[in-house]
Amino acid sequence: ARYAPAVVLSVRRFIVERIMFKQLLLTLSLLVFGLPCIAANDAAKSYVAGTDYDLITPPVRAVDPGKIEVAEFFWYGCGHCYSFEPILQAWKKTLPEDVKFRGVPAVWQEKMELHAKAYYAAEALGVLDTMNPVIFQAMNVDRKPLASEKEIAALFTAHGVSEADFIKAFNSFGVSSQVRQAVATAKAAQITGTPALMVNGKYHVSGSKAGGQANMLKVVDFLIEKERAAKGG
Repeated sequence: ARYAPAVVLSVRRFIVERIMFKQLLLTLSLLVFGLPCIAANDAAKSYVAGTDYDLITPPVRAVDPGKIEVAEFFWYGCGHCYSFEPILQAWKKTLPEDVKFRGVPAVWQEKMELHAKAYYAAEALGVLDTMNPVIFQAMNVDRKPLASEKEIAALFTAHGVSEADFIKAFNSFGVSSQVRQAVATAKAAQITGTPALMVNGKYHVSGSKAGGQANMLKVVDFLIEKERAAKGG
């Protein structure tokens, strides 16, 4: 039998549309079922020593050997540390019980020693959570150099700390000892810039090797899991 050209065209169009519809369904199926695989692969991504982070040899002794310790080396006057701070604070809220975080102020010159003393004085006075953002704000936004004990004292007293209490803590033997320990820790970990992270005294994570500040924490999460597995937990 012979069919009119219009009928033949309609049949051909119907067949092509059916084929295209099936191809579309197949593509959508691959996308839907492939997404979990992509997410799983991203979560299970491995990082390589020497490429994404550095090994610390010999390892630095952790303050609390019973925990997986993460230390941040920072300086209040560092703009990169200032921009990293909110990212870090949000990440700290997600840490499990077996992970302990501590800050380690970097000291490469005299004025940085003053700022390290300010950090440990705030910690000793129980006002670190209050003063940490205040000092960052003062140096990076308000452009205050905080180049003297007097300037730092004024910042503390403006936020409810008595001048006598500040001076006592700032010049205490305990604070001075902590500053010396911070210097020794940074040297042992071969820290040359801030912000930098150290995991369990074994691994040094920098933004340059990790590929940015957000990636630093992804590498740290990977190393935490690595240490947890090594501990059998």
